[in-house]
Amino acid sequence: MCLIVFAHQMHPDYPLLVAANRDEHYARPTRDAQWWPDQHDLVAGQDLEAGGTWLGVTRKGRFAAITNHRNPPTTPENPRSRGLLTLDFLRGEMSPRDYLQGLSENGGEYAGFNLLVGSDGELAYLSNIEGGVQMLQPGVYGLSNALLDTPWPKVNRAKQALQLALAEPPTTEQLQSTVARRQIEADTELPDTGVGLELERMLSPQFIVSDDYGTRAASSLLLANDGSIRFREERFGAGGVSIGSTEFDWP
Repeated sequence: MCLIVFAHQMHPDYPLLVAANRDEHYARPTRDAQWWPDQHDLVAGQDLEAGGTWLGVTRKGRFAAITNHRNPPTTPENPRSRGLLTLDFLRGEMSPRDYLQGLSENGGEYAGFNLLVGSDGELAYLSNIEGGVQMLQPGVYGLSNALLDTPWPKVNRAKQALQLALAEPPTTEQLQSTVARRQIEADTELPDTGVGLELERMLSPQFIVSDDYGTRAASSLLLANDGSIRFREERFGAGGVSIGSTEFDWP
């Protein structure tokens, strides 16, 4: 993922609400979100190049999502796939705290990442840029390609939109709208992540559109107090054109 906004323990009926965009090169092979053939309790998309996933959830509400850190101070020569970090948590049974504490010891084997994992009402965060597991308290959070709640314009706008959405019965479409803005931000508002002004501009919207790279999937997730879960993925092609969507609802 490249933008995630989420409300943790902030809605009386939904302990977790998530909206997220995956930005990637259009040529990178990807499998649409589905129930995984080799793990029938997991719904997620799959990166067919490295085998992992950017965001997924299980039938029991085990959740994980990851973003890259755009400008890490160091990157290992042959980094392991970050998408496998989410997949390993989703396939396992460790608590969020225990999983991230174990991972914090070998985070240097990966390029820069921000990892969210949750289960049983707990939500935890770890970055290998600034070490240390954070057990998240109730709140509205935003995450892009810097550390948690770094105040990039796209993050701030998404958090504000989600905060307003909490006043209404949430839907997957409503959540998706909180990360759907396509306008480029003003130069004076852009971060400096070492990629140059032209690329900073292109990457500044919540929803990115370009010829060969952009927002390829928008995901929204609602976990309810009664154990029911709703997950939606909408997919996009070059130019930001919608090419299909899938919604999952259980039990």
